[in-house]
Amino acid sequence: MLLSSARAAPALQTIITSDRVMNAVTVSDDGRIFISFPYWGGGKATGPSVTELDHRNRPHPYPDANWNAWPRTHDAAHSFVRVNAIRIGPDGKLWVVDSGEANVGGKENPPDGARPKLVAIDLSHNTVDHVIPLDRAVTPHSYIDDLRFAGPFLFLTDAGDPALVVIDTRDGSERRVLQHARSTTDERDMMAEGHVLTTGGKPARIQADQIETAPDGHTVYFQPSSGPLFAAPAAALEDPNLSEAQLEAQVRQVYDTPTTGGTAIDGNGNLYVSDVDHLKILKISPDGRASTLIADPRLVWADAMWIDSHGRLWIPAVQLDRTATFQPDGQSRVKLPVAIYRMDMHLKPAR
Repeated sequence: MLLSSARAAPALQTIITSDRVMNAVTVSDDGRIFISFPYWGGGKATGPSVTELDHRNRPHPYPDANWNAWPRTHDAAHSFVRVNAIRIGPDGKLWVVDSGEANVGGKENPPDGARPKLVAIDLSHNTVDHVIPLDRAVTPHSYIDDLRFAGPFLFLTDAGDPALVVIDTRDGSERRVLQHARSTTDERDMMAEGHVLTTGGKPARIQADQIETAPDGHTVYFQPSSGPLFAAPAAALEDPNLSEAQLEAQVRQVYDTPTTGGTAIDGNGNLYVSDVDHLKILKISPDGRASTLIADPRLVWADAMWIDSHGRLWIPAVQLDRTATFQPDGQSRVKLPVAIYRMDMHLKPAR
């Protein structure tokens, strides 16, 4: 499998294409590009889950082949099972969200299946620095989805059993908060390319999905995939002494977002939110005003976006709604290749 460069287009540049469905991109400050490949359909079901691109845009298993050998070894402790998110953390490490054998949509997970975990990789040595098991953070219906940082705290979304997960890295504690709250629960139809998204003949539900932390670390933004977008003080989420009612009282709605595939936030606190129904990216200011950044028919399910150290916005368009999981007949309608685009916007990075 080969990733290729493509000729740039005005504003939205095609940077990388692939004959496998990608779902996330992250770029280190020194320009190293990492891409993750999920196992939820649309193209080949084989190949590495996490890759680094070389100077010719060719992907190589990262940090090595063994960590990407789950289909062969089934060694869940030392390999990626189902990678759902990757990102460079403020510590400079590559963080990988491995959802294990969980199922999207809140279906009950196999009791003896591979469990979800976080994997932190040291980029200077290209080795796994440490692994955080998430056994205490999940339920039988969990699907750990994404990750953000604020000081010593990690915030994760549970897209299967609606909640946020708060991890205090100082003592290793893991807590579920806002369980089945309106702010984490997908309560309305998901719309993509003008159609209601379904799975198994029923309306699809992706619970707490997108999450961002403000540049100052004081506010956490989050939403179910169908919106709306909510915010809560990070200090409230971090406080184990608050009751659920007290915490919910501090949650506010920021914007009535459409069905969203991915988000990013810049150093000025502006949020970038994909509208997968109308194939565009919205820019939402800290005071809740929205405008269209770009609309383009190539932005089919823009997923986990990234703002690099040069202020460029990276946009994977992964066609999730066209994968077999969300088709009535179970047949993929992904039009390969899928692509990662970039906009050279000179944004202020949030990190």
